[in-house]
Amino acid sequence: MTQESWTIQKLLKWTTEFFFEKKVEAPRLSTEILLAHCLSYPRIQLYTRHDQPLNQDELARFRELVKRRAAREPVAYIVGVRDFWSLELAVNPHVLIPRPETETLVETALEILHKDSSGMRVLDLGTGSGAIILALAKERPGNHYTAVDASPKALDTARKNAQTHSLTVDFYDGSWFEAVRCLERFDLVVSNPPYISSLDIPGLQPEVALYEPVSALDGGYQGMEHLSHIMERAPEHLNPGGWLMLEMGYDQKELVEEAANRTEAYINLDFIQDLAGHYRVAKMQRTNP
Repeated sequence: MTQESWTIQKLLKWTTEFFFEKKVEAPRLSTEILLAHCLSYPRIQLYTRHDQPLNQDELARFRELVKRRAAREPVAYIVGVRDFWSLELAVNPHVLIPRPETETLVETALEILHKDSSGMRVLDLGTGSGAIILALAKERPGNHYTAVDASPKALDTARKNAQTHSLTVDFYDGSWFEAVRCLERFDLVVSNPPYISSLDIPGLQPEVALYEPVSALDGGYQGMEHLSHIMERAPEHLNPGGWLMLEMGYDQKELVEEAANRTEAYINLDFIQDLAGHYRVAKMQRTNP
């Protein structure tokens, strides 16, 4: 990319082709998001101002963004935000980038947190950017929300997102239930824990394997280490009749079902499919004492 006269339209075309050659996923979308970010424009203005040339400072900034994306750094980390549910969330390499399939977990939880619910105690384990708990808090503000994460930097990000959207959540630093062992029991526990097999991590897309936090991805052998731990410990922290909802891998239904049944602590075990038709959420209810 030389320092000649480059219009928005010309940059969109050239960069999309460049990303395509570099095998960057969604080359056109990546180009639009990065150029709009560079110019501080809404994406629609890339087309209403398509013949506008960039000055040298703008071109230099955009060139750096293109280099980072060509190295397979995720767009969300480059621009610092990711849309999830109806929220724009700050993200960084300390947190997993929220995925559309995780909205299946939010939708499932909202069926329990019905519109008239109030005073229910909700816990999010491994909150990361706060995506799940903040989506629930926005949709059902009458309940009490708590979130934990073992990463202080992840919690800082989640707190920032809560403040940005004026949502009230209590955040605790710690590993899984250890962070809330002295608190009252909960009516709903949700989590998107690490569930990728350790052996599969190196084969993930470069955007994931090279940039996203391994601690938020690696689920140990068969990806079940954290899922099993949560299912084993959750009954101690759930009220009778309370619900546990977990995001899981598309191929883990049988493993999760076996682990849940081994605890002998749950009824109404169900699995919910995401929009791609994969079983994505495990939903189970704690038995009465």
